[in-house]
Order: sequence, then structure tokens, then C-alpha cells
Amino acid sequence: MPTAVRALRGATTTDADTPEQIAERTVALLEEMFSRNGVDHDDLISIWFTVTEDLCSAFPAAGARTLGLGDVPLLCAREIPVPGSTPRCIRVLAHLTTDRARSELRHVYLEGAVNLRDDLPG
Repeated sequence: MPTAVRALRGATTTDADTPEQIAERTVALLEEMFSRNGVDHDDLISIWFTVTEDLCSAFPAAGARTLGLGDVPLLCAREIPVPGSTPRCIRVLAHLTTDRARSELRHVYLEGAVNLRDDLPG
């Protein structure tokens, strides 16, 4: 299969709204997403982070930069506040180039987000 642009999803939660927890959980999520899918730095096009409205002490992108992603375009936004949604949740949408088929990508859901998308291969 030729190289294609694909999107890789992931999510995690924090126990508290602290800069340390947001950075720690963001880094753990990204490392697992990249590891499971064989993603190298040069494969990355951009990463979009969203957080629920109860996370406001830090940007997830700040944690991502500690992984050496300062040259990858990173964007943070707020999730819509849907009643009953998973609290303290960080979601990630990473755009990358890959030789893998869409069905071969392994999306990653950690901590309190493990059941968010049980329809996707993990």
C-alpha cells in the first residue's frame, strides 16, 4: 500500500486538573499511540487535542512538546459539554503519513477513557 494520510485517535483522563497530571497523561497517551502504531516523529503532520471544560490548568500541547514535538503543529480546543460525558478527558486526533491501511491503525484509550470507543480496534 502506498503512503497515505491517516488520522489516529486516542483519549485519556486525569484524576485532577493540575498541569502535572495533564502533561503526564498526555505524554503517556501519545507514547502509547505512537508505540502501538510504529509512528515516527517524521510521520506526524499535526495533532489536535481537546479537553473537557473541567480541565483548564494547562494545555495538553505543552506536555506533548516535552516529547520533542515542538516542530509539529499542535492545537488545543475545548470539547462541547455534553451532559454525562466522561469528565477530565483529554482527546487526541493525530494526523500522520503511514503505509498502514486504516483498518490496521490501533486507536488508544487509557485510564477512564477505556470504554469511549470500544467499536474501534485497540
